[in-house]
Amino acid sequence: MNEMTFESALSVRTEEMIDACTRCGKCVEICPVTAPAGVGAAAPQEVIAGIIDILHAGEGSPAAKAWAKGCVLTGDCITACPESINPRFLLAMARVAMAKKTNEPRARRKSGIENFRLVADGTNILARMQLSDDELTRLGQHVAARLESGSTVKDGERPDFVFYTGCNVLKTPHIALLALDIMDALGVTYKVMGGPTHCCGIIQARTGDTEVSGRMATNSLDKLAEGKTGVISWCAICHVQFTETTLPTIEKVRGARPFEMTPFMLFLKTRFDDLRPMLKNPVPLKIALHKHPGVKGVVEAGTELLRMVPGIEIVDLNQPAVGLMSNFLNALPEYKRGLHLAELEAAEAAGIDALVAIYHPDHRELCAHERDWPFKIVNILDIVGASMGLHHDDHFKRLKIMQDADLIVADCEDMLAARNIDPAAARAVVVKAMLQDQPLPLRGTPA
Repeated sequence: MNEMTFESALSVRTEEMIDACTRCGKCVEICPVTAPAGVGAAAPQEVIAGIIDILHAGEGSPAAKAWAKGCVLTGDCITACPESINPRFLLAMARVAMAKKTNEPRARRKSGIENFRLVADGTNILARMQLSDDELTRLGQHVAARLESGSTVKDGERPDFVFYTGCNVLKTPHIALLALDIMDALGVTYKVMGGPTHCCGIIQARTGDTEVSGRMATNSLDKLAEGKTGVISWCAICHVQFTETTLPTIEKVRGARPFEMTPFMLFLKTRFDDLRPMLKNPVPLKIALHKHPGVKGVVEAGTELLRMVPGIEIVDLNQPAVGLMSNFLNALPEYKRGLHLAELEAAEAAGIDALVAIYHPDHRELCAHERDWPFKIVNILDIVGASMGLHHDDHFKRLKIMQDADLIVADCEDMLAARNIDPAAARAVVVKAMLQDQPLPLRGTPA
């Protein structure tokens, strides 16, 4: 009997869910983005039936295709399903099937490579424009010290956890550094892994190249299995990719999972009793939380954590909370711009001091608006860190607010020279991975 491959196991899992699905349409009914996605007046039962047709190599209906393409990974469909299957996973597999049908294998492979290089260039160059050698080493990104970097245990010892950054948080590295500071304060031992050398495989999956996606994710998974207690994840899409696609599929292939993965906010929730006495410094701010509910419990844990900080007053802006992170709303650009503008206007009307994001893509996309609106835009760990006496400069926000690629490169010329990075290459990354990462245009003019 042939050994089951990652791709065959993925197909088996998909078929098992299809067999369990009753086509009731509850997942479609609960979805918050069917209207902006263009599903139209199609009956929910017809939409999910169209998704299953796509998964069986059929054409599917226009409404089903629109729903699959417009999915922003809010995850309401998972809790709504009476059969306890994962419609979000089925939609991901439908997008894979659609990509495979659109492009030949060679084109899929080429697209995956090109997109991977874009992410790798963005994370590597932007991180090296902002961080010292010691900070790069701490985040596991200093090549010369790769074997020793990013670990708080001695050689040969297993840490309590592996802290998995994913890739793109390295563009806003002060967030990841604050996370490590908090774990240090809690006495947690860890090894940091992440960046392009530990890819979750999502980039290749989006092109339909499940072979390379599975291979890269499996390689990363085997590296991550060093922690005694499991893996703490920062990035929401890496978490979803591993927990909904890779780990269950590897379990199907190998008969067991190598570890469990816990989002950083939910890990902190297990240590709130230890963390509370460390939140000593008052942070007198009236704030609102920018919310994405795609990983269940993270927003609630973040809200509870902020309430533990003395001096914090939380205002509910009563805005829609949809999607996994801000960047997943890219599937619906007009809808996304509308959400961002409505939230900024509501924040101004509420008279808040700071709009607080949890995830790094939210911070990347929103932070430059601080230039034009009467409140700060910060990450949740900026506030937690301030209360604990921890701080790292937010160089990304400072640079992005400049809104000028030449000024940004000039500001970082010493760092670029020290790392032998071509200023022209750095400028291209600044334009693509920083300045163009601005879904809602800034208002007004630069200072």
